[in-house]
Amino acid sequence: MFACVTFAAYWAMGVWSFSLLLLCAFQLGFAQPTTDPNEVAALKKIIDYWNLGKYLNISIDPCNQNATWASDTANPRIACDCGENTCYITHLKVYALDIYGELPKELFELKKMKDLNLGQNVLSGTIPAEIGQLSDMEYLSLGINNLTGLVPLELGNLTKLISLSFSSNNFFGPLPLVLGKLASLEQLYIDSSGVTGPIPQELANLKLLRILWASDNLFTGELPEFLGTLTELIDLRLEGTSLEGPIPSSFGALTKLETLRLGGLSEEDSSLDFLENQTSLAILSLRNCRLSDEIPERIGRFAKLQHLDLSFNKLTGQIPSAFQELMVLQYLYLGNNNLNGEIPANIITPKLIALDVSFNHISGNFPPNSVKAGFSMNVVGTSISANSLPDRKAFGLLNCLQGDIKCTNHESASLFSVKCGGKEQITASNIKYDDDSEILGAASLYTNSKYQWAVSNTGNFLFNPNGPQYTARTDSQITETLDSELYKTARISPGSLRYFGFDLKNGKYVVKLHFAEITMDDTRSWKGLGRRIFDVYIQGERVLQDFNIQKEAGGSKRALIKTFEANVTNTIIDIHFLWAGKGTCCIPFQGTYGPLVSAINVYQVSGVGYSSGKEKKHVGKIVGIALGCVAGFGIILSVFYLWFRKEPTGHLLVHTDSPKK
Repeated sequence: MFACVTFAAYWAMGVWSFSLLLLCAFQLGFAQPTTDPNEVAALKKIIDYWNLGKYLNISIDPCNQNATWASDTANPRIACDCGENTCYITHLKVYALDIYGELPKELFELKKMKDLNLGQNVLSGTIPAEIGQLSDMEYLSLGINNLTGLVPLELGNLTKLISLSFSSNNFFGPLPLVLGKLASLEQLYIDSSGVTGPIPQELANLKLLRILWASDNLFTGELPEFLGTLTELIDLRLEGTSLEGPIPSSFGALTKLETLRLGGLSEEDSSLDFLENQTSLAILSLRNCRLSDEIPERIGRFAKLQHLDLSFNKLTGQIPSAFQELMVLQYLYLGNNNLNGEIPANIITPKLIALDVSFNHISGNFPPNSVKAGFSMNVVGTSISANSLPDRKAFGLLNCLQGDIKCTNHESASLFSVKCGGKEQITASNIKYDDDSEILGAASLYTNSKYQWAVSNTGNFLFNPNGPQYTARTDSQITETLDSELYKTARISPGSLRYFGFDLKNGKYVVKLHFAEITMDDTRSWKGLGRRIFDVYIQGERVLQDFNIQKEAGGSKRALIKTFEANVTNTIIDIHFLWAGKGTCCIPFQGTYGPLVSAINVYQVSGVGYSSGKEKKHVGKIVGIALGCVAGFGIILSVFYLWFRKEPTGHLLVHTDSPKK
């Protein structure tokens, strides 16, 4: 009996020991690997330095797959690659969280990093040379920050990079030649980064490049021919630079392009000959590129075109009849060229939203369907007839303005004031500013009820989440003024915003332009890093170049008045606000750029004028039509035909060619 009990006890102990051994083996086999301790230490210092403790409490292992920061949508996000026992941090995202400070040295101890996204913050200082240690990097985003200094040569060590962004920063100096070593690169975002000088020839090695955004940089020299060898490009943007033309014929090889935006080319003329087989194009913008010759009919075969802008060039000939076949085209801008003939009868397709043919030698009648709901058309500065207009009152006004008789019983004016984008207002100094709250379209002109002034807008904000808005407003108080309300609304434009005063007495005038930046912040946030830059012309002469309201006023929501003198010699004054492709595009949201003006005050200098004989020699004829709302939309169709004769001392009174830079 004793022997049996002893045997049973030993047997049970053996079974228990064997089970414990199996359990230990099982636990060892499925033990979770842990993050490399050196990386844990580095990450803790990064979190402390950027004050991220409220987002990342790494009391647990940073590479724990169940952590709140491990999911694909987490922000901040940490993700890792794990071996049998050890994990290494490969993904770090700290996006749009307004982190301050520099790039800490501990960041470069995460040597297995593949994806680093620090975009839309307020990081400052330089990019350290240690960035070159992260040789496994595939995606690097440093865009929209306050980084400065030279773009480091060590970026050339990151030969696995697929996407690189350092746009919207404050770098200086040239692009490093070593960027040409990044042979795997598919996306390069360097717009508004501050870099200068020629675009390096070495970038010709980036044969896999699909996206290149490089606008708003002080690039010099000719538009590189080698860009035409990057045949994988689908999106190329080079506006607002100091590059010279012509557009190389090699661009004809870029047959995969879906977006091409060039602008501001100087020196030599360009042609559209390179456009042959770019049938994938959806957006084609070649504003102010010194384009000459005729528009090729073959562009009408680009069946995917939705946005076509050839404005502010020297194009001649007629509008191609093939444009009537562009069935998905929504925006067509041909203004400020030397086009002639008539508008093709069926150019207004069901999809077309805006058509601009202003300041051309276009004649004939309005196309059928030109008053359809949701459509706007700008024909200011043409000789298009209004015979086909259904509005007989507007037709009567046209007859009045075409003749030598006055359109009103009022005497010629010597002043006018406009509350841009807002309701009528009388200021503390007893100046009455006229209502300018009419809703404008992407190609439209509005004349006030007394026919003293008109406003013309051309362009649309691509990808703006707020939709097609051409006014801005704020409820915040405006400082540096007794008339805060005057600055709480403004006209804005993505391209060309133009005010005309007419029926004015000839003579010398004072022009006061009122500004306040009300859409861009100046807070200590990434939202305060935007730069609005545009030019201003009065009577065809540029009076402000690369004008930055916020910079000159000393901050946002601060009133600023710029005062100029101008001569009126044909009863017309022309005040033109023009976006030349400069400034940031997307801060605080997509489509934040272009001219902004709060109010305009124009008055004649007392006792200064011209004789009636001289005045008679300079009188021009004005044709203006404004049609009101159709089906709830502000549809403005107008003819505003201006012409003038110069004397030997002649002033350019109505600017009909591309502004010269």
